[in-house]
Amino acid sequence: MWPPRFWGWLEQTVSPRRGLTLAGENDEKQVKGLASKGSDPFTDSAKVKPMKTVVIIQARVGSTRLPRKVLLRLGDQTVLGRIVDRMRACKRVDEVVVATTHESADDAIIEECQRCRVRVVRGSEHDVLARYHHAALVSRATDVIRITADCPLIDPQLADQLIAQYRVHRNNVPPVDYISNTRPRSYPHGLDMEMFSMEALEVAHREATAAYEREHVTPYFYQHPERFHLENIVQQVDQSALRWTLDEPTDFVFFQAVFRHFGGTDFVTTAEVLKLLDQHPHLQRINAAVKQKKLRAA
Repeated sequence: MWPPRFWGWLEQTVSPRRGLTLAGENDEKQVKGLASKGSDPFTDSAKVKPMKTVVIIQARVGSTRLPRKVLLRLGDQTVLGRIVDRMRACKRVDEVVVATTHESADDAIIEECQRCRVRVVRGSEHDVLARYHHAALVSRATDVIRITADCPLIDPQLADQLIAQYRVHRNNVPPVDYISNTRPRSYPHGLDMEMFSMEALEVAHREATAAYEREHVTPYFYQHPERFHLENIVQQVDQSALRWTLDEPTDFVFFQAVFRHFGGTDFVTTAEVLKLLDQHPHLQRINAAVKQKKLRAA
């Protein structure tokens, strides 16, 4: 029999559409207590931790190539709003969280999260690994899906496929620690997603020291295959040359054209976008010349 406090905690914490929750002073104290004591949120004696899969979307307004890009409007929504809604459509996700920074400029992100009624957590601007770790603790995630806020066509069905494969591999020996669809890549740039366990995130947060490891969150996993069990999903057709990510002004022109075609309000699927590009190949040439930034060791 679960103790009464469990049900109260579950009602307030697990529901992904309950509304906006800011990580405030009480969250900070509770997280520090859990992290330092290793205590259980339900009862002092209970050690059962329910599974909770949380999508964490990193978002900030600072962008050198396209300032405030996550707040640009595509049809009737901002880029960030579209990504939140698309991730809420995942059937295997328990909660969607936005992780932004303490910078005053990112108060605009807080306002947009209030409009979207999604939990938002603030952390370091440059130590994004610490920001993810904090957001995962606040949301009590057991497993995390990392999404960036420059992918307005991110695919919830693909995310559910990734989660399903992750859960299968978690039952293997050894269990998977990290899974992605980018190593190697077969999907378009802009459908990128990574999933990892809270235990693996704890290790990376504790041991990663290089600046690029802290900034880009996950390099410590795949640069230490002797420490982590890594998996990847691929598709038969290689679509890695397609660019569906928002970094440059021409990327925004591409997305405007796509969403204008679908009326700006529709939930656009990957299959529909592929069909559109097949019928109108000139659209994918709009941003074809943009070079994807590569991760570099600092």
